[in-house]
Parts: sequence; structure tokens; C-alpha cells
Amino acid sequence: MSPVRRCSRTACGRPAVATLTYVYADSTAVLGPLATYAEPHCYDLCSEHSERLTAPRGWEVVRLATDTGPTRPSGDDLEALANAVREAARPPERDGGKPTGGRGGDPMEIARRGHLRVLRSPDS
Repeated sequence: MSPVRRCSRTACGRPAVATLTYVYADSTAVLGPLATYAEPHCYDLCSEHSERLTAPRGWEVVRLATDTGPTRPSGDDLEALANAVREAARPPERDGGKPTGGRGGDPMEIARRGHLRVLRSPDS
């Protein structure tokens, strides 16, 4: 089976780019970005079928912004990731073998190991 999800319309084999969901209580059809997982009560549609979508008479169609192009990390995303890796790799700051109260100056922080922090009890 192909890892690419296909359009739910009969005899259409194009890749899906949007997910259609019906809200029966509100008489609304919601067309949005492709859902992360295939849901049993949702319909995945290709770009052609999502553009031509119509709803039953009296129903409202809500179209959420969909990006049909391939997603690429932005420069900000890559910089944030690099900063997080640098921060996680940095050894904890210590003064004479004792914790300094955390890198951020948080007086509640006793020690730090990687991304985990040990906090002082609020009672002490």
C-alpha cells in the first residue's frame, strides 16, 4: 500500500491535499488541510475535488486555508532547532560544585540535567 493518502472520491487516484468533515448539527461542511491521520468519518480530497466541492442546499461550506505546496522548514524554524540543540548540549553552570539556581536565574531551580529541572519545594 502506498504511504501517500489518495482522494476518497470514487475512481480518483490523485494524492489527497485536503480533508472534508461534516458537522451535521450545524449543517456545515468544513474543508481544511489534510488531517494528520485518516479518520473514519472524514473524506480526503485531491486539489481538483476540493476546489469543486459543493454542499447540500441550505448547508454552509467553511474553507480553511490549505497549503498544497510541499512544506519546507523556514529559516526561523531551523534557527530555533539549532538553538534548542545548543542549549540542551550546554553543561549546567556550577559555582564551586554547587548549583547556581538555574541558568535562567530561577530561584526555584536547584539543579538541571539536560532538559529536566529539579525545583525547590515551595514550602522551603
